[in-house]
Amino acid sequence: MGSPAAQRAGVDLPELHAPAGPVSRDEAAEALGLARPTAAFHLDRLAEESLLDVVYERRSGRTGPGAGRPAKLYKRSSKQVTVSLPERHYELAGRLLAQALEESEATGEPVRTVLHRKAEELGRQLAGQEQASVFDLLEVNGFEPRYDDDTVVLGNCPFHALARDHTQTVCGMNLHLLRGVLEGLDEERLQACLEPSPGHCCVRLRPTASPPASARHP
Repeated sequence: MGSPAAQRAGVDLPELHAPAGPVSRDEAAEALGLARPTAAFHLDRLAEESLLDVVYERRSGRTGPGAGRPAKLYKRSSKQVTVSLPERHYELAGRLLAQALEESEATGEPVRTVLHRKAEELGRQLAGQEQASVFDLLEVNGFEPRYDDDTVVLGNCPFHALARDHTQTVCGMNLHLLRGVLEGLDEERLQACLEPSPGHCCVRLRPTASPPASARHP
């Protein structure tokens, strides 16, 4: 669950078609109609995010003394990348559901109980990976948080299609995931409340001292 560094920096990366082999900074700049430093900047940022692999080759074919330094080249990464807008994390939901089913079959514990526990464990793990505030962590993981007075409203559900078709299961999972995040960050000022509303994630983060009467906690 995370966003590219270029997106965090507000950079509009040019769209690249995969070449037959590695390309140099000069070749990328010419193909895209960019200044060489601009192309180099974007190429290095993509490499930092493991979206491109860096290799070093001598294009002249010469070897030995006097052959010159190898050129820094870029090629498409072997890493599998999936992009969706708005941000979705269906693979994550699938893993949680599969783990819950397998453990339930092995122990006899209800699937939903296991799912909620696994979701909270994952939330704590996410919190442990980032030195960030609750708001920043939610933003990085695609929830699109915003403040509504003292409440944090989530503008995007990373499990939207699943939540639409399997509302009780997926929204409950999401609720416990965010409870785990709050616990992992030792955030006692907020609590995760299940409050479905059109166009928003089913969970809101409200001040601990004043949960709404309508908030449900399965």
